[in-house]
This record gives sequence, structure tokens and C-alpha cells, in this order.
Amino acid sequence: MAYGPDSPVSVLKGVGSVRLKQLEKLNIRTLGDLVSHFPRTYEDRTKIVQICDMEVDVPACFRATVISYPRTARLPGGRNLTKVVVSDMTAKLTLNFFNRPYLDKQLRYGQDYVFFGVLREGFGLSITNPEFDTSGARSTGRILPIYPLTAGLTNHTLTGYIEQALTVCLPQMEDILPQDVREQYDLCDAQFAYRCIHAPDNFGDLARARRRLVFEEFFVFSAGLAVLRASRGTQHAAPWTDLDLSPLYKALPYSLTGAQQRAVDQISADVSSGSVMHRLVQGDVGSGKTVVAAAAAYLAHRAGKQTALMAPTEILAEQHATSLGKLLGGLGLEVVLLTGALGAAEKRWVKERISGGQADVVIGTHALLTADVEFSNLGLVVTDEQHRFGVRQRAALADKAEQPHTLFLSATPIPRTLALILYGDLDVSVMDEMPPGRQPIDTYLVDETMRKRINAFIRKQVEAGNQVYVVCPAVEENEETELKSAEAWYAQLQNETFPDLRVGLLHGKMKGADKDAVMRAFSAHELDILVATTVIEVGVDVPNATLMVVEDADRFGLSQLHQLRGRVGRGAGKSYCVLFSESKKPETLSRLNALCATQDGFRIAEQDLALRGPGDFFGDRQHGLPEFHVADLEVDVKTMQQAQEASQSLRSAAIADDPQYAPLLRRIKALFNDDTNRFN
Repeated sequence: MAYGPDSPVSVLKGVGSVRLKQLEKLNIRTLGDLVSHFPRTYEDRTKIVQICDMEVDVPACFRATVISYPRTARLPGGRNLTKVVVSDMTAKLTLNFFNRPYLDKQLRYGQDYVFFGVLREGFGLSITNPEFDTSGARSTGRILPIYPLTAGLTNHTLTGYIEQALTVCLPQMEDILPQDVREQYDLCDAQFAYRCIHAPDNFGDLARARRRLVFEEFFVFSAGLAVLRASRGTQHAAPWTDLDLSPLYKALPYSLTGAQQRAVDQISADVSSGSVMHRLVQGDVGSGKTVVAAAAAYLAHRAGKQTALMAPTEILAEQHATSLGKLLGGLGLEVVLLTGALGAAEKRWVKERISGGQADVVIGTHALLTADVEFSNLGLVVTDEQHRFGVRQRAALADKAEQPHTLFLSATPIPRTLALILYGDLDVSVMDEMPPGRQPIDTYLVDETMRKRINAFIRKQVEAGNQVYVVCPAVEENEETELKSAEAWYAQLQNETFPDLRVGLLHGKMKGADKDAVMRAFSAHELDILVATTVIEVGVDVPNATLMVVEDADRFGLSQLHQLRGRVGRGAGKSYCVLFSESKKPETLSRLNALCATQDGFRIAEQDLALRGPGDFFGDRQHGLPEFHVADLEVDVKTMQQAQEASQSLRSAAIADDPQYAPLLRRIKALFNDDTNRFN
């Protein structure tokens, strides 16, 4: 029977039911999955050194002869220790093996082996549990790939499975990169790349293989985005012709910033173009994205269309309903709120207004996605903090209409490098100006020696009628770490430090209704201090809050700290942010001081990407970050740009229709986890 990349790993020699479960934990189910399970790093075991030249604590390969019979001694706890002496004519060395009772059948007296291990000092020089073989082919004498593993599965075993899979998959491997692209960018072919990434003969071949596979990953993703954008270009919508926004501008107590006006103009051009809009408005905390969304909703109203705005939390939905209700309500639009907190009768009334077409702007949470929410003429879908929703959730709302325009809002500044990947299929409006009157926030980095002074400052803020956030990195106490937990710190502040003040607690493990109740109490100034985790990071608007205190600030990313800082400075009062950290690491202090020096979210995001990598922005694929197995967004920028350039030279229609691109289309669908017809 012929096997191929789609064959299950169970066809391999040595893969039984136990191994099958271990491989599944690594998302390895087929032979193709195995050959695409790339090493995370490599060990250079190509250089053979003499024992006399070995250095303590430095891994090394050496060839030696076994000059003693293995001797095994029992140790307390049921363990045993086997000792063997080896020599290479320059020196002798003792090898210690724990719990290897059959070693006498593996290491034969008088036979030569290639060993790999780390020389340690103790009772003489010795190596513990070195790897060895006779030929040097599997674990020594080579550039050894080190793979991501799971409990019970060794690197040696996984390497053997991958070697088996390569013998099956390489002869059948299709090269998804067109030949002219490979020639233009000097890329090796697919078979060479996959063989050398797993078993490189030298570091030059390894570099060529890695560059090819990095290029391939970026190329597949960029080509997929091109196909998506092309398909959206064929999504026609009747142009909105009434673009008069002067009534809205007159109702505003201020003039739009240049960035806001630019975004509104871009939205107006989109909705009047005859094609469906897919636009992201990306702006820093407080840059005025809500007004831009209000302008889009007003345009929808003038076109006879309804607008749906979905927010990730009830408190944020309520804030939008209040602010947009005041602005748009005065212009004759009916703004309604639909959340899970509404009573049955109220929900029924709101849904009737939506289906009957009386509701012009519908603001809500996930409650908007339920099947019984039917729109009369939905024309615009706005998703706030869009990365907080899964792809399917965003699509479910858009599916409630025939080709609605979509507008995504995000208060998380993304570096240009990462934005090319995250939002490559969207048109992007960047909000890089702050509205007049937005308060600058003084930010300070302190340690425990300042605790009494900061506590006094907290009390001073409360006595002045202001409110304070205190953010902790953990919810509960953990013996393994000394991080301040929200629960323990809340008890400390309420019972000992500020027993006369009103202190509240908010964290992600609380029930939704309890979280909303605490947040409403803080918004209503029924609490003076709110101790919380990062659950308050986005979308909480309490203008009376003037002080943000972050405990163990070194445990947060810069972008996350910037988001937390943005919770204050939203009113007329002078605002402050205090970062507590006991870290003495120069790089950590440099990072935190960088936050103190600027309030430009885009500059901070660039620094965060360089220091912490893209995982700090989004840790879940549903939030839009693709899963790259080889590519590194921090170091492969040039290759990414080349791959995007190459993919743009392909006609999107050709990718979808030309048989020669069928392998590429299959890879695109697999990467995007496509179970729809978006790429057909």
C-alpha cells in the first residue's frame, strides 16, 4: 500500500496507541504534519574533540573506547547508578548513567562510540547521561535538530519518526512556489528545504533551507490575503450617495482632528464606491475612534440603513449607547442597547424595534449574535476592540445582512511590521493624533522604598474626590511566585492600609454579572479604589479616575501597560500612572523607563515588538495572528517584504482558478482553516 503526506502517523514503525496520543498533543496526525513539525533549535555536534581538550560546562562530542565493564550500584529511593570508564588515548573519563540497567548490553567493553555530553566537576571530572552511538549518525557527529516535545516523547524518538516520514513525503512533495519566483529570489526547491531543515549537512544548507521556508510561509499568507481582498473587490454594494455630514459636525462641541477627518473621508469614499467596505480604524487610547464610528453610522442612516455596533463587554456597550445616544439621538436617530443584562420584556421590545426598522443604531455585546435578533435593513457592522472577538463571531454579525459594510475599531497600536500580517486583508485608517483637551499622564517608575509615599498620594487623590485603579498581575496567591495577587492585595488595602475607604475587587475569574456590578459601582463613584487584574485593560471609561498604580509592572508588556495607563486621564483632572517594580535587570528598567518617557502608543508598540516579540500583542490565532512555524516576525522582515512583493505579482484570479496553483490554494485553505468557500 502506498503512503503519502495525508497518511496517518499510525502507519509508521513504532507508533502505537500511546505514541499516537503523544503526537496528537503536538497536533501531529499525518505524515505531512510530521515533516512540517520543524526544529525549535539545533545543537552543533559536528566537531569531535579530544577528551583532554574538553571544557567544563561546555557541550561537546568526543570519540572514545569503553575500557571498563559497566558497574551498577543501587541508590536510595529505588534508583540505580551505572558507571563506565572510557578513554581516547589522551585522557580517561567516567560516565555516569542513572536508571539504565541494560547499559551493559548497549556499551560493550573494548568498542568505540561517539559520545555527546557536558563535562562537570565534582568528585573528579565526569559526564552524566551522555548520548552515544557507534556510527555518529543519529545523535552525535551531526547538526542535531531539537524539536518541540511533549511528556513521554523524546527528541531521539521523534527524530526517528520524522526520518521515516521524510522518506515517504519528499518524493511526493509539490513545490507551491512558482519557478520564476524561486529563481528571482534565489530560493532552493521544496525537497531540499524540507530535507535540510530536519537533517542539515552544514549550517550553510540550513540557512538556505530556513530562508526558503520562511519565504514560503509569508508567501502563502500574503497570497491568501490577496485572494480575500480580490474576492471582496467583487462584492458589490449600492453606493451611498448622500454623504452630507454637516449636521453631525454642527452637533459636535469640537472640530475633528486631522486624523479623524482623514478616517471619515476614507469611510465616505468606501461606502460611495459601489464595493463593500472592510476598514480598520486603528488608533491610540483616546484618539477619538468613537466619533469616527458615529460618522459612519450617520452615513448609514442617510442611506436608509441600520448600524450594528458590537462591544466586548456590557459596560463598554453601555458607554457607547450613552455617548452615541446623546450625539446621534439629537440628530433624529434612534439608538438602542441590547445586552444580556436586560429583562425579558425589555429585550423583546428592543428586538421588535430592530426587526421593525425603527432602531437606527443597535449597540450590544454577543447578545447581537443570537438567532432571534433580526435586522430590517442592516448596512453597517462596527466591531469595537475587534481583536477581542473570534473570526466566527465577527462573521456571524455580518451574516445578518446581505453584504454589509464592515468597520473594525482597535485601540491597540500595532507596529507596521505586525500590521502587514494582521491586517493585510483590510484597508487601514490610522488615528495618530489626540483630540484637544486630552490630559497627558505623568508616569513614574518606583520600588518598595516609595510605598508609604505612594499610599499617601492615593489617599490624597481620594480626598480630592478622585478615584484610583490598582492593577495586579495575578488573581490568587501562588507559593511558587511572589507576584502580588488581586485578592490578597485587595484584602490588604481594605483591611489594613485604607480601612476607611471604599475598596472594590475585579478579576477575570468572577462571574460576568458580578464583574459588571463592581464596574458599575466604580463608574458611579460608589468605590474609591478598584483593585483589579488586566480585565480593566480595555474599554472602561471613568473620567473621575486620575491615578493608575500597577504592581509588579515588569510582568506586563509595554503595550499592555500603555493600555492600562489609558484608563486614566479621561477627564479634566490631572492624571498619573505609578509603576511598581523590584527588578534590578538593566533591560527591564530600560523598558519601563521607555514607557515613562513617551505616550505615543505606536512608538511603544514598536519597542514592545523588538523586546518581547509578537506574542505580547495577540496570543490566540482567532485574534488574527497567523501560526508561523519557521518565520520570526522580529528577524525576517526583509524576507516577509520579498514574499509580499512576490505574491502581489500573482493574479488573485489565477490562484483561485489555475490548476498549476492548486497546491498553493490547498496550503492557503489549510493556513486560514477555511471551511467556507472564501477561496473558491
